Amino acid sequence: MSFTRKLLAWYKRNARVLPWRKTRNPYAILVSEFMLQQTQVSRVLDYYPRFLKRFPTIGSLARSRPKAVMEAWDGLGYYARARNLHQLAKRVAENGNRIPDDPVELRTLPGVGQYTAGAVACFAYEKPVPAVDVNVGRVLRRVFLENGSREKDVVELAEKLVPKSGERAWRFNQALMELGALVCTARSPKCPECPVRSDCRAVRSGIQIRIRRPAHPR
Repeated sequence: MSFTRKLLAWYKRNARVLPWRKTRNPYAILVSEFMLQQTQVSRVLDYYPRFLKRFPTIGSLARSRPKAVMEAWDGLGYYARARNLHQLAKRVAENGNRIPDDPVELRTLPGVGQYTAGAVACFAYEKPVPAVDVNVGRVLRRVFLENGSREKDVVELAEKLVPKSGERAWRFNQALMELGALVCTARSPKCPECPVRSDCRAVRSGIQIRIRRPAHPR
């Protein structure tokens, strides 16, 4: 598919070097996904290595006191994420410290929604499943759907697009998120730099012109 080929070629040239992209450790990826919820990558880069150094395994996190976990999270905000991650670790520790690889099973764990379940299954275990976060949803709506499309429609489209090969699915999902984070941004998308602009419904219809117009100052 033209869209996938162009996207993966762009990702190969432009992907940021991020520590959680260098591992397939399910626990390390789970920590990164919890931290990245509603938090900028630059802030997570400060906390992620320190947290893993203090709690290097899911077993060590499960055995830790809540106070210690909250101290390691202090300053990152949205503290319910830390409590959920700690509860998740305890739950997993009861079952041999193995984080599930099935998205349905992952969603039974504290703090794990549809996106996080798909991300862990794909990024840790290379399962050919979609991982639809805010960035991915925005890209897919602009390229293929309408801005008001239902979340269900976006997920169904992502399921059709994700490659069947696990390693290729890993790169595809990472590339979609990267495109949304760096190029197809919410307020000022860089349409001339987009590798899939020739496939994009928004570009063809001229919607990107309206998207790029700055909001009136308050």
